[in-house]
This record gives sequence, structure tokens and C-alpha cells, in this order.
Amino acid sequence: MKPTFTIGQIEQAHQKVKSGVDFPNYIQALKNLGIARFETWPADSHTVYQGTDSYCKSSPPQYTALSIAAVCNKTQFLMYLKLHQQGQTDYYTFCQRCAETGINSWVVSLNDMTCTYFDVKGQAISTEQIPNK
Repeated sequence: MKPTFTIGQIEQAHQKVKSGVDFPNYIQALKNLGIARFETWPADSHTVYQGTDSYCKSSPPQYTALSIAAVCNKTQFLMYLKLHQQGQTDYYTFCQRCAETGINSWVVSLNDMTCTYFDVKGQAISTEQIPNK
């Protein structure tokens, strides 16, 4: 059956996310909606969600665009990522820190249960395994 998820359903699931600690539950909710993959751009937090059979929905920008650093600082980014995963920062702060350290986007594969972060050149900076909840 072809997925027919809506941005409203995704936003409803996202409202339950307060920090990186909540991310695995959010991912499970998206899987349940039929989403297979999504890409987020922290500059303004717009996201493109993809289901099966090329079904796709895009969210609008969530805030005024942040400037993404041209050079990635991987060490600093990984420190910020760890803090976020421990619940020490909210989503917007994490996006600000991604921009500051040169993270242009991230891609979540719900099939592989991975999140890969990319710099402005499209190079993969880090891939994280998403815990199953």
C-alpha cells in the first residue's frame, strides 16, 4: 500500500521531541507513517520526507535561515551531537550548532536506521546508528 502521510502527522510526532533523547521514538513514529527516508537542512529546518513509490512531502522552513559555515569542524560537531543526544540541548540549539560547525544537512534512513550528516560539499561527516526503541 502506498504511504499517504501528511506534514501534519509528522509535525504531531515531532511535537513529542524535546531533545535528542526523544529521537528514537520519533523515528519509530515516522516509520509507522510509512516514511522510508528524510533529509533535513538545519539552515532553516525544512525537511523532505520520502515514502515508498516516490511519495514525497516537504515541510516549510521553520525559522529564519542560519548561515552554514563553509568549513566543517567535525570534532566540535561531534561534541555538540553528543550533548544533544544526551538531552542537553533543544532542537533549535542543535541546528544552530550544526550551522556553526558546517553541517549542511542530514539524511535519516529508516530502513538502515542511520543518520548521516553532510557538509556543504556533500561529504559525509558522520553516520550514527539510531537505537531501536
